[in-house]
Amino acid sequence: MNTETLSRNPVLGGLGHNRNAIFAALTLAGLLLVYLSITIGWRQGALFLVGLSAGVILYHAAFGFTAAWREVVSTGRSAGLRAQMVMLGVTVLVFTPLIALGEIGGVGLRGSVAPLSVGVIIGAFMFGIGMQLGGGCASGTLFTAGGGNMRMLITLVAFIAGSVLGSFHWASWQQAPALEPVALSRSFGVLGGIVISLVLFAGVYMASAAWEKRRHGSLLADREGVSAYTFLRGPWPLLAGALALAGVNIATLLLAGRPWGVTSAFALWGSQFLELIGFEVSHWAYWSRPGAAESLQRSLLYDITSVMNIGIMLGALLAAALAGKFAPSFRIPARSIVAALLGGILLGYGARIAYGCNIGAYFGGISSTSLHGWLWFVAAFIGSSLGTRLRPWFGLGR
Repeated sequence: MNTETLSRNPVLGGLGHNRNAIFAALTLAGLLLVYLSITIGWRQGALFLVGLSAGVILYHAAFGFTAAWREVVSTGRSAGLRAQMVMLGVTVLVFTPLIALGEIGGVGLRGSVAPLSVGVIIGAFMFGIGMQLGGGCASGTLFTAGGGNMRMLITLVAFIAGSVLGSFHWASWQQAPALEPVALSRSFGVLGGIVISLVLFAGVYMASAAWEKRRHGSLLADREGVSAYTFLRGPWPLLAGALALAGVNIATLLLAGRPWGVTSAFALWGSQFLELIGFEVSHWAYWSRPGAAESLQRSLLYDITSVMNIGIMLGALLAAALAGKFAPSFRIPARSIVAALLGGILLGYGARIAYGCNIGAYFGGISSTSLHGWLWFVAAFIGSSLGTRLRPWFGLGR
């Protein structure tokens, strides 16, 4: 293929200025995969590959929780939210019997089940506001930052700072009023938990569809099928992204023994940095727990969530570069920077006190049939609605 033909090819023609990014992403991913597999074990290497895949999926499917919720509020369009219900439904169908087994292939399996607490309500509400001001959720911050969005790097730094602050206050929030954890599959059995969950998903799906029809008269069709061109450049159909992310969470459960999570790594990164510069955090209640104390003392590469997060960022970098879209810009309006900082802090703090983020609490919790996931969803959606209305104050579009 000559140069002229290459330049006219819609798939390959835009790669010229992104070749260094492609090379860097592939090299770093390859070296890290080999190191993890040899030094720590094949399972850690496999989890890194799952994270890498998640980064590609999130970038090309443009599967943003933040934008999907904002669309419902600002335009009435609900395709993103409805795709999330499909994603949750597929995951529940697989998660529930697996978690009931308790073990598979020598790996103990557990769901993400947490108390119904005031901390969940307040933390999720804060997280919802932060989503809209920061410009992304937990996974969204990672994949957009990895894809070259400089503003989201600012959000990520603030996210880490908020996570550290939340871990510092963690013990106080554990004393907040709370009800015991409730998992539908424990209360009503595997079949009952699945059926009740599917009914809830269908309810949200139909309610959001009815809302869209009321405002627009009809539902907006999903993106068209994936061609060779759109496969590399995106966006993929929302349904494809929903099914692929369900696969990511299922693979994480099978390999790690628990659902996919994101934000615990941010608290770890920030706390290890504080230790590095001389601050002592190991006496905090959050880090005094046996498993957490061990994580604080070990390399980040032993931490499953950290390894998967690194994979997400590298996967998004690779996806953006292959699409010819990796073009970082450092021209960020001052008000937008303020929103990124404020949003990131709210995201980090909210996730720490609410037992997770849109991935760990919402996706993982609801997929585990835990009612705290539904409580998180309602509180975060309300916060997101408020955050959507605050965006114009910072020069951000609604």
